[in-house]
Amino acid sequence: MTAKGFVYLVGAGPGDQKLITVKGLEVLKKAEVVLYDRLVNPLLLQEVDANAELIYCGKLPDRHILRQEAINDLLVEKAKAGRLVVRLKGGDPGVFGRVGEEADALKREGIRYEIVPGITSGIAAAAYAGIPVTHREYGTSFTVVTGHDKSVDGKPLINWQALAQGIDTIAFYMGVKNLSYICEQLIGNGKPASTKVAVIQWGTTGRQRVVEGTLCSIVSEVEKHAISNPAITLVGNIVALRKQLQWFEEKLLLGKKVIFPNGEEAQISSLINNGAEVLTYPRQHCEVLTNELAFVSKLEEINSYEDILFTAKESVSLFFESLINHKVDIRCLKAKFYYTDDETRGALLQRGIIADQSTTLNHSVIIGAEEMKRGSKGDYLGTHRLQNHLPVSVAFRRVVEEDGFNTIIFASASSVELFMEQAKIDGYQPHEVIRHSQVICINEGAYLTAKRHNIQVNIYQNNTPVESLPQLLLNSIEQVVL
Repeated sequence: MTAKGFVYLVGAGPGDQKLITVKGLEVLKKAEVVLYDRLVNPLLLQEVDANAELIYCGKLPDRHILRQEAINDLLVEKAKAGRLVVRLKGGDPGVFGRVGEEADALKREGIRYEIVPGITSGIAAAAYAGIPVTHREYGTSFTVVTGHDKSVDGKPLINWQALAQGIDTIAFYMGVKNLSYICEQLIGNGKPASTKVAVIQWGTTGRQRVVEGTLCSIVSEVEKHAISNPAITLVGNIVALRKQLQWFEEKLLLGKKVIFPNGEEAQISSLINNGAEVLTYPRQHCEVLTNELAFVSKLEEINSYEDILFTAKESVSLFFESLINHKVDIRCLKAKFYYTDDETRGALLQRGIIADQSTTLNHSVIIGAEEMKRGSKGDYLGTHRLQNHLPVSVAFRRVVEEDGFNTIIFASASSVELFMEQAKIDGYQPHEVIRHSQVICINEGAYLTAKRHNIQVNIYQNNTPVESLPQLLLNSIEQVVL
């Protein structure tokens, strides 16, 4: 908790989880309270500290979970309690994000705040559709306009003549409901009916859809393809560039929404870079125990053990850090080292230790997570306690409620057990959740454990290298690679 409360009003970007700014991500990671909107990609909640308080302020154009006045009050309340607060808003908070009202409420209460700009959807969604908003040959002026306002009927009250005759490229935000009215006003005020239009739904995400037309045909195109908000309507002949410049639709894994329990960073990056959206659910974080008395007393006897078994990669770094912290010289260790899995083996190799694999818990001392103590034969040093990362569970709930996911990857036996257990804790039947998903196992232990839980495995390939993972996701359903 900070000595005095502080509020960051942060733009989360247009949807792609990688399009939040460096500063936005930095403050999000250290937030103690996060108030977030519906249009914030739930996958960004993975970046939030495990102990942070999450408050959903979801808004639809016609209804609100929390009204703006209540959001203002919450910002003031949490800041006055000395908390570091992030108000996370889709796109840029200053572009139809009502940041001015929130900043004013904080200013009146004497609360310090900072506005962290974000990438606005009118520019980003257009770019992901292959449409630059300016071009020397097609358009040298660009403006953004709300597609609905606070008038009685919600139709924008603006200078339509100036807009139609003076601007080359126009981005309407959330204008699908009023699209017919917008087109009529533009044509009636001098914009040629043949002017090209693109409507981009869920821009920059795996759900992105784009329909094209002209001012006189776009309404029927939108109706035919059942396009709805959130959407950006781009008006201007610069839309013609989409045919030659589109790139996002060519991403190998576009549309793949992946659940990857405790996925490794390299594996996740490989999938995201190829267009997939990835949630590392469930994810666990470590509560470090190496400073507790029981651990320290055992550590003092470490030179008396003949063999040491590490059962988790996290335990390797925590153990060697504790040796340094408690001034224990590594040269006094006479033990032979063992590991239980490849990740732990890799962590030992990074420290120059070539260990042997062990399939039993019959060793002089076992070092691992506290939860693994049961069943061990020798002394046990618990380096950490595994806790569920609650913000990831919140993100999982939001994904399931909104659009679900279509792929789940199991990389180990423990990842299967973890998913089955945590899904139940979070109120879901795991078999029902994954019923319509492609299930991929990239490890023999994961495959055998999945079968034991009666999970239909669509693809199995043992020891899949990181670079092969994207292609594996494209393999046919029911294919088993042995």
